Amino acid sequence: MSPPPASPATQPVLVRVAVILIYLSGFASVAIGILVLLSRYRVESAQVLTVSLLGAGVILFGLLTIAVASGIARGRPGARLLLTIYLAVQLVLHVVTIVTADTWDWTSVVEILVYAFIGIAVWTPPGSRYFATEPVPDAGTDASAGTAESTLLT
Repeated sequence: MSPPPASPATQPVLVRVAVILIYLSGFASVAIGILVLLSRYRVESAQVLTVSLLGAGVILFGLLTIAVASGIARGRPGARLLLTIYLAVQLVLHVVTIVTADTWDWTSVVEILVYAFIGIAVWTPPGSRYFATEPVPDAGTDASAGTAESTLLT
């Protein structure tokens, strides 16, 4: 008989706030990316490709950030690593947006500040302890069931 599963680690408030901000910043990145993409009609023809690619990149990484938010809420260490990579890429995209398109300076600065808070929240000690614990398996899956079936078959 297997021991009862350990109780799930409680999610720190800082991580919970970070998850909410991850969703909000992901949706905001998609919206900003669409607006940056549409602003290509207001720039010189030499910058149209750059602004279009920036807008598409901001949209893409915003969607990827939304996709990884669920893993962050569950405390998956791989999701934390992916989030960090996505936030770093988005940081670079927003800095390039600030340099190339003057219209989106304030929104990009706000996004960069939110990214900094999210990064701090998932990598400081309360968040690190939450991501270091092993996730509890779902109640529907039992690791010992497969072992019992294999012993019956032999």
